[in-house]
Amino acid sequence: MTDASTDSATQVAAPTPREWFGLAVLSVGLGLIVLDGTIVGVALPTIISDLNLDLTDAQWVNSLYAVVLAALLLSTGRLADRWGRKRLFLFGLAVFVGGSVLAAASGSAGTLIGARAVQAVGAAFIMPSTLSTVNAVFRGPYRAAAFGVWGAVISGAAAVGPLAGGALTQWASWHWIFLVNLPLGVLVGVAALFTVPESRGTSNRPGADVDGALLSMIGFGALVFGVIEGPDLGWWAPIGELTVFGWTWPPGAPVSAVPVAFAVAACALALFILWEGHRRKNGRSALLNLQLFTLPTFSWGNLTAATVAVGEFGIIFALPLYLMNALGLDVMEAGLVLAAMAIGAFASGAMARHLAARFGATTTVLIGLGLEVAGVLVLVLIIGGAASGWVIALPLIVYGLGLGLASAQLTGTVLRDVPVADSGQASATQSTVRQIGSALGTAFAGAALSVALATTLPASLSDSGFSGPHADQVADATRESAGTTISVLREQGARSPLGDHTDAAVHALSDGFADATRWAMVVAVLFLGLGLVGAARLRRAARSSTRFRD
Repeated sequence: MTDASTDSATQVAAPTPREWFGLAVLSVGLGLIVLDGTIVGVALPTIISDLNLDLTDAQWVNSLYAVVLAALLLSTGRLADRWGRKRLFLFGLAVFVGGSVLAAASGSAGTLIGARAVQAVGAAFIMPSTLSTVNAVFRGPYRAAAFGVWGAVISGAAAVGPLAGGALTQWASWHWIFLVNLPLGVLVGVAALFTVPESRGTSNRPGADVDGALLSMIGFGALVFGVIEGPDLGWWAPIGELTVFGWTWPPGAPVSAVPVAFAVAACALALFILWEGHRRKNGRSALLNLQLFTLPTFSWGNLTAATVAVGEFGIIFALPLYLMNALGLDVMEAGLVLAAMAIGAFASGAMARHLAARFGATTTVLIGLGLEVAGVLVLVLIIGGAASGWVIALPLIVYGLGLGLASAQLTGTVLRDVPVADSGQASATQSTVRQIGSALGTAFAGAALSVALATTLPASLSDSGFSGPHADQVADATRESAGTTISVLREQGARSPLGDHTDAAVHALSDGFADATRWAMVVAVLFLGLGLVGAARLRRAARSSTRFRD
């Protein structure tokens, strides 16, 4: 039994060639956003070294992009429905390209993180505009094909990101991972002018939900802040100093800023949900239509997408640091290893449509997530300080196969029962939960890595005969630099402050970093496993779902 949906009993007109070409343009436009979320990963060790970032800075470079996206997507999805999805797409593309130029010109952690925020603002206008346009234009039997193309491009862009980042960083500089968006953005914008149809939602509810936007931004931002800053500031008792706009949270405070951030996040998100229900009940415009979650496919699909994103982006954050610092691969070699995901994703992306036609979309998602879990479990077993990069690549191919299958079908399944009029808001909601997942993925993987490094590095150094204050200093420097200290010592050799003991220290630090990376992978596979459970419930829901009516 398959679970493909039908839009109505009436005949649906076939999309025109222009609409198919518009699908390709929109897919490439969203592919730019997805690529920018993953292309930074393999270049991150180089950026850390060049701009003197610490592990927390590195997490913010990755996470802030997703946090701002998550905070704005619900608002921009509603704007796209009101003001026109094509118009918002073009505006967002211009802002995104501008942010990319600012990121390329950055010379410090603060300016790079700020530029990533500008990129995210542009991306927040692009993402719901593209997905809702596809959902509005392609109906009936053509939707499966459209979302198959869509999913293949998205998963392919995510998987190709590390290879593109490696090539640009090695053969040009890390600045080019951002500058490449300029010509690509111009081409996509020009093509969109002539191929993408304009569409709008039909909601006539009055008012702008400014309070809802602020509550969502506060809630999501505080949540990710707590996860990222926990290892440095302390999960309960303060162990570090926090300074914000000249105001300092001292180490002697009764409690760390982290549990306070979690409390703020819980309160803000709870108020956000109550506020959205209140506005809709009173006939006002609301960012989040809670009635959409009465659709079983929508609610279970979003839960699955969020947990899977946590696992997937945790892997993308931790693996490049391990490959370049612990194994000593250069940027291009690390990119080639990570490109194994792209090989699997492209191969399975092409097969996903045929598998979905035979077994159903949600069964295909289950198969894909099962392959992702299997690939990461093998990674957990083989990661080590002296492992071969090519051995690491083999399970990544399996992981990529699963990535292509799951991504290609999950999006269409989540939106299958959503009315066209709510496409923008539903698409924005789905994109929001994915971005929350990706931000939390970087945050959780970084936190797991940081906590584990505090234990594994001293233990590995001690096992190799290094102990005392100097060994503690080396271990702390390695943790704070996200492993870059290992690469520095490896390059200096006997000229380093450790002299003839440098080689032994590098091996010990590499083993300790590998052990910590293994724990980050365990966290990732736990979330992928939760996604697998969610996908099983999604399949059950898809087979018994009824169409939503507002």
